[in-house]
Amino acid sequence: MSLVPNAVSAPRGFLAVAFSMFLAAALLHPGATAAQELKQIKLTEKQIQGFVGASKDMARLYAGANPDQPNPKVDAQAAAVAKKNGFASLGEYDDASMNISLIMAGIDPQTKKFTEPPEQLKKQIAGLKADKSVPEAEKKEELAQLDAALKNAKPVQFKENIALVLKNYDKLAPLMQEQESGQRPAD
Repeated sequence: MSLVPNAVSAPRGFLAVAFSMFLAAALLHPGATAAQELKQIKLTEKQIQGFVGASKDMARLYAGANPDQPNPKVDAQAAAVAKKNGFASLGEYDDASMNISLIMAGIDPQTKKFTEPPEQLKKQIAGLKADKSVPEAEKKEELAQLDAALKNAKPVQFKENIALVLKNYDKLAPLMQEQESGQRPAD
């Protein structure tokens, strides 16, 4: 279910995946915050291709950027990259990126089956509760985070996005792995 490397434990790995929809925006557009509400949009093939086309340039622009200190020059360059790749604005690119990340976080890489965000969180909560290897204090903290995330988790609004992302999974998976690991995309 996770795109996080196997070296990360299941609970910690899932937290990274559960928030990957926000992570993508934070890595590619530091002005976006994890606290913002996810605006679900109906994705198009053009947006998927634009996201794929823009990803390397966006990663280069924001490599090492401090998300607490927005850089108008970098944001202007990112807006130009977004427009060059078919987006009307950087905001539209961010919306597409977040929606792609939401779907990718729910796809099991082995089976290519999608699980809705609330169900992912419920499974993770059950797994964490049963995991005896996690210290109680850490478990309590992670359960509180997962419970909070579950309260805000919503199913995917546009079900056709799932099929579209699955169709492009092989192009998108490496980009998501690079974002989650903080690596610069390969040239």
